[in-house]
Amino acid sequence: MADKNRNSLEAIKLSQKIGGKIEVKSKRKLTKKSLSVLYTPGVAEVCRKIADDKKLSFDYTIRKNSVAVISDGSAVLGLGNIGPEAALPVMEGKALLFKELGGVDAIPIVLNTQDSDEIVRIVKNLAPTFGGINLEDISAPRCFEIEERLKKELDIPVFHDDQHGTAIVVLAGLINALKVVGKNKSKIKVVVSGAGAAGVAITKLLLQYGVKNILVLDSCGIIFEGRKEGLNEIKIEIAKMTNPEKIAGTLQNALKGADVFVGVSAPNLISHVDISKMNEDAIVFAMSNPIPEIMPEEARKGGAAIVATGRSDYPNQINNVLAFPGIFRGALDQRVRDITENHKLKAAKVLAALVKNPNHDKIIVDALDRQAVRAIAKIFGNKNKK
Repeated sequence: MADKNRNSLEAIKLSQKIGGKIEVKSKRKLTKKSLSVLYTPGVAEVCRKIADDKKLSFDYTIRKNSVAVISDGSAVLGLGNIGPEAALPVMEGKALLFKELGGVDAIPIVLNTQDSDEIVRIVKNLAPTFGGINLEDISAPRCFEIEERLKKELDIPVFHDDQHGTAIVVLAGLINALKVVGKNKSKIKVVVSGAGAAGVAITKLLLQYGVKNILVLDSCGIIFEGRKEGLNEIKIEIAKMTNPEKIAGTLQNALKGADVFVGVSAPNLISHVDISKMNEDAIVFAMSNPIPEIMPEEARKGGAAIVATGRSDYPNQINNVLAFPGIFRGALDQRVRDITENHKLKAAKVLAALVKNPNHDKIIVDALDRQAVRAIAKIFGNKNKK
C-alpha cells in the first residue's frame, strides 16, 4: 500500500511538472528554404497526388504510422465511468507505450459522448487521419457493438485492446502454464470470472485455441443457456459456446474440479479454500487490478501450482502491453485492413514461444520485453517479400 501511495503521488507531481506524457515533434528542421517544400507552395503537389489517389495518404502523411487511441471514459482501469477528461491520462500513457515499444505515433482522443451511434459516427469521420484505430476503456456490452460496426465500415484496422490484447497475453501465458503442469488443452476445465470486454474475448480465444470446457461467470453467477436473469445478447452468445453441462451456481461451485481460474472481475473474490477445491496443479490467473481476485500468497496456500496477476511486483505479469504495440506495428507496416481471429491466435502462440523454458515463475516474458513487438509484428507477413 505504501508503494501504491508513493507511485500515486509521483504520478501527480510528474503530471503537474511535464503537462502530459507525449508531444508532437518535427521530422525536418524548419528553415526559410525548407518552408517552401514542407509547406506552401510545395505541399500543394502532394495534395494533388493524394486527391487523385487517396491511398497515397498512407505513403505521404503521418497516416502510415499513426493510430488513434479512442475512449469515452466509461470503463477506465478499475475506476469505472469517470468521463473523458479523467480518462485522458490513461490514453496518453497508452500513446507513450505505442511510441516507446512499437515506434507507432499514437494520438489520444477522448469523446464527450457515450452514445454508441455517435461514437461510430465520430470515429468514421476521424478515420482519414489515421492508419488504425485502438478503442480503449469503453464499457461492455457497448464496446462489442462499436468495434464490430467500425470493423465493417472502415478500411483500416480496428482493435479493442481491453478485449483482444488481454486475451492474447492470457492465452500466451496459459499455453506455457499448461506445458509446465503437463495438462492437455482439450481436457482442462477453465473458469472465467467476468463477462465484460476482457472475459468475453478471453473465452472466445481459448475456444478457438481448442479448450473445450469453459464456465463463464458474471454478477449473477455461472452463465448457462436458458438462464433467466442478467443476460444480454453477448452473454446469450457465450452461453451457447460454453458450459456444456449447463452447470448453475456461484464461483465457488464453478471452481470445484477446475484446472484453470481466469479472473477479470473484482478484488478478493475467492480464498485459498476455493483454490483447494480445484484439481491438482491448478493454474490461477487473478488479474483484477490493483487488487486481484486472490493474492498470490493466498492462492499458493490453497495449492495453486502457477499464479499470474496483472501486477508488476509478482512473477508472471499478464499485461496487454505485450500485445498491442506489435499488433499495430505489423498491421501498419503491412497495411492490413482487418486484425483477424487468426492473427490473434498466432500472436498468442509466438508470444508464448519467446519463453524457451517456461517454469512456475516464468510463463510469459517481461512486460517491457521489446522482442515481443518484433515477434508479433511478423505474423502479418511481409508485403514487400517476393
